[in-house]
Amino acid sequence: MEVGVAIFHSSVSGLGGCPYAKGATGNVATEDVVYLMNGLGIETGIDLDAVVDAGQFISQQLGRKGASRAGNAIAAKRAG
Repeated sequence: MEVGVAIFHSSVSGLGGCPYAKGATGNVATEDVVYLMNGLGIETGIDLDAVVDAGQFISQQLGRKGASRAGNAIAAKRAG
């Protein structure tokens, strides 16, 4: 960002990745990127809570834990 990069690729809950790269963790989670940007005071126009909800829903439907650290932490905090 400091050198002019303005576009970042990510996926909700870190879904995706290359099936041929054994042990690869997949993509960076959108929730984590938006959380970072918010923490740095960078306006993204993205509703973090909505992305967290989508990631949690998708992960639940797939029967797996979400790959987003920020998403999982926010969801756990909401649950109490």
